[in-house]
Amino acid sequence: MARIIVAGVLEFPPEVREEALTTAKPHIEGAYTEKGCVHYIWTADLNHPGRVAVYEEWESPEDLEAHLRDHWYDDMREHLGKFNLIGAETNKYRVELKEPVYGADFVASAYFSDEEKPA
Repeated sequence: MARIIVAGVLEFPPEVREEALTTAKPHIEGAYTEKGCVHYIWTADLNHPGRVAVYEEWESPEDLEAHLRDHWYDDMREHLGKFNLIGAETNKYRVELKEPVYGADFVASAYFSDEEKPA
């Protein structure tokens, strides 16, 4: 079964971003207790003063679906609403193949083992 990645950005007024993140910690920790949660990372984007980068990894679509119906998700949405969220873009990705960026030869590659590299 394919893993699911959720990735995106949230935009806050720069003066509230740190408080929004710091006080979200209980909600983030709660998500980590849910079945299938591999990563649940919300962090400040150091290049954009009001931006928060979101990265989540779930073992399966069913696990993500359960999270989206759980109180931790609802609680986080309510929490974020207190900080004048300006915008958000989050996307989900179905991961069919996962491989390390660096091969056995210690060379980084964007190509997967089942793809031909251009000459």
